Amino acid sequence: MSIEVSNESGYQVDEAEIVALSRHVLDALHVHPQVEMSVLLVDVDAMSALHVQWMDVEGPTDVLSFPMDELRPGREGAPSDPGLLGDVVLCPEVAAQQAKAAGHATAEELLLLTTHGILHLLGYDHAEPEDEKEMFALQRQLLLTFLSGVPGDAAVPTGTRAIDPTVGPATGSG
Repeated sequence: MSIEVSNESGYQVDEAEIVALSRHVLDALHVHPQVEMSVLLVDVDAMSALHVQWMDVEGPTDVLSFPMDELRPGREGAPSDPGLLGDVVLCPEVAAQQAKAAGHATAEELLLLTTHGILHLLGYDHAEPEDEKEMFALQRQLLLTFLSGVPGDAAVPTGTRAIDPTVGPATGSG
């Protein structure tokens, strides 16, 4: 798996943790081990420009996803095809505002947004209530197993993190 993180945001972030989470999500969803993806962290101006260009919405957003090869999750014993999964673009400044409002750390919000973005790359969406329920439940499960450090265990030890992975990104445009 090739996961590249490029930080052009000016914010200090734990790039290794973003890579580890990305690997966890892709492994859990049986994505082919030769898949490639990138995570780009940008400032508010860059995110605003992307948001207008691709979503026709003014102002910055928290996360945008740009799928490439339309890969889908595999299943145990039969991973997805190899290929270029795509790009997840994060805006740490927007994430910091959302984290403060939610009562947890910016790093935790970035993990939530990274998971959310990867799920979009894999074809998940939250436009319809049933799709939202499915996507956010999977997002929650993936985050909890990553944060607990116990593969397959959806219970997070008390006090591990303050993040509430049951909700999606605040702006909802992921």
